[in-house]
Amino acid sequence: MILILPGQPLTNSAHHKQVYIPVENLYKQCFHEYFEKLFGYAFTIVKDNAEARDIVQSAFVKLWEKRGEINFPGAARAYLYTTVYHLALNTIRDRKIRERHYPDMAPVAHVNSIDTAQEKEIKARIQQAIDALPPRCREVFCKSRLEGKKYSTIAAEMDISVKTVEVHMGKALKLLREQLADLASIWIIFLFL
Repeated sequence: MILILPGQPLTNSAHHKQVYIPVENLYKQCFHEYFEKLFGYAFTIVKDNAEARDIVQSAFVKLWEKRGEINFPGAARAYLYTTVYHLALNTIRDRKIRERHYPDMAPVAHVNSIDTAQEKEIKARIQQAIDALPPRCREVFCKSRLEGKKYSTIAAEMDISVKTVEVHMGKALKLLREQLADLASIWIIFLFL
């Protein structure tokens, strides 16, 4: 039996092994495994691509902030789903309050107040990674993530099946994760600005 205990030294006994894995690696693993699933879950609640992405990004930021308190990887999944659920409910509540108090006000586009050289560099790297995708993967990815279109709409526009759209998205996300692995906690924030 192998126990994975972040922050603990390696030991070797007759009954079990304890293996040290840095919490950063466990965090990245959680991100790769759960981001898309959490996005889908958040979207089913808030019905808005941008809000769903913001919610999932916030959940991962909260997970990172509590990395010393949460048992990776066991409790991370439950923590992320619970956090996404509560953030989604808060988003809906806030939306209803805004609509009630400001019915004539159109939704305000997200404005990024920080415009640093580092941010530009990160965005450029992300754009290069997107540009490096195979043409069909890039087209599907851009229609989904940048234009906010549903898979069924993309399939109809491109005259392909929804399953093919899913395959292209899976491939695109895998390639982006590989190319941007060193930015795992950063690119989730900047990819969708």
